[in-house]
Amino acid sequence: MALKFGTSGVRGLVTEMTDRECYLYTRAFIKHLKSLTDIKSIAISGDRRGSTLRIMTAVAQAVTDDGLQVDYCGLIPTPALAYHAMQDGKASIMVTGSHIPDDRNGIKFYMPWGEILKKDEQQVTGYHPVIANEEQPSCFDESGMFSGNVVSLGDANPVATQRYVERYASLFSQDYLNSFKVVFYQHSTVGRDVIPDILGKLGAEVIRVAPSDQFVPVDTEAVSDPEQLAAWVKEYGADLLASADGDSDRPLMVDELGNIIRGDVMGILTARFLNADSVAVPVSCNTALEKSGYFPETMRTRIGSPFVIEAMLSAIEKGKKSVVGYEANGGFLTGSDIAIGEHTLTALPTRDAVIPVLALLALAKESGGSVSRLVNNLPGRFTASGLIKEFPSEVGQRLVAEINHQGVALIERYFVESFGHVKSVDNTDGVRITFDSDDIVHMRPSGNAPEFRCYTESSSESEAEKNSACALKIINEKIRPDFA
Repeated sequence: MALKFGTSGVRGLVTEMTDRECYLYTRAFIKHLKSLTDIKSIAISGDRRGSTLRIMTAVAQAVTDDGLQVDYCGLIPTPALAYHAMQDGKASIMVTGSHIPDDRNGIKFYMPWGEILKKDEQQVTGYHPVIANEEQPSCFDESGMFSGNVVSLGDANPVATQRYVERYASLFSQDYLNSFKVVFYQHSTVGRDVIPDILGKLGAEVIRVAPSDQFVPVDTEAVSDPEQLAAWVKEYGADLLASADGDSDRPLMVDELGNIIRGDVMGILTARFLNADSVAVPVSCNTALEKSGYFPETMRTRIGSPFVIEAMLSAIEKGKKSVVGYEANGGFLTGSDIAIGEHTLTALPTRDAVIPVLALLALAKESGGSVSRLVNNLPGRFTASGLIKEFPSEVGQRLVAEINHQGVALIERYFVESFGHVKSVDNTDGVRITFDSDDIVHMRPSGNAPEFRCYTESSSESEAEKNSACALKIINEKIRPDFA
């Protein structure tokens, strides 16, 4: 099988995501779903990639052939689809590759109670060959593409979008954000109209910029063209620039000074705004979380929203009342219902890009200050991240496995000259190295794309950026040739 589950959903090259493969994975998901619950309908949505409409059609055909109804919700954010489906007690399927390039895509599956976990992924993967060996409809040609008539998606159900807007607009008064001017970078993000609408309903002045008919692979962990983002902030005299990735489950924010706000910094501030008593994050996130002293409990997990969700479920079982999670990409998850004044933000255990934007603006309003001041008041730990593209996954996996096997001796062979000696190594996910200087280098190959990520953390922003460039050079020029 060319397709496989990564950190969140099944992904692959568009050429690998044939109609038949997408159909089979959907049927496998439905088989697992029916083993757990009685289901009548599945909600479907997608992002703005060139291949999304075709793949959504394959998904809808599989749903229909399995005797279920299709609730087509149009092109809306992943969290909007999940929230809508959870409200109705139905499953949902989102066609998206998130931030990765347009030549790739993916499918995210949701149970009626939320995002599927790793144990569900294993069941779906196991059902795939079973479904593939069954007699299939004669509508596929030799290349695995539809050759006959297929189901029509029909008109989009507007209820999902309406519910998502109301979820946030109802939390505050209509003029709550009327002192703020926000630039929204629209590009091709599927929430390019929905998120500005929410901000506008709460009173903010929203300037929409740079919509694109072509898909733009915005990666909130490795932001391209930060100078343009800062220029828009300056041009419009904005208090904040906001945007999101392809399926609008990861926010991008730039403060009033033109500085990009890291996703895990947004997460700390959002958790603080929500008065969280338990916070679950991947091991790659900024250690200012613990150093802030804001939270009674913090938990570190492997990278990927399913692991964060599992940790949140564990916290709820232990009796925690305000349970949240976030990732280094900025996506924020609420594991429990959370009171905000007289209102309640209901649980949405999947990544969301809206609540961090609202939280930072609300904290700035309550403190009478700016967004940059909120960030500057956190403990002085700064992170940077870099990405090496066209880095074969198998090479990255072999590299990390060997470093974990040989340990400190192999690490210092490559890093001691630039970073000094190793204090500790965490192999929860990839290789996370803390040096005697308290600088951190975390190496991790992508699970679903030919990419290799490197995260760094230090006591200053300039040092973190310098370390990121240095570590990427060591990985690409010294380590990679030894494992290629």
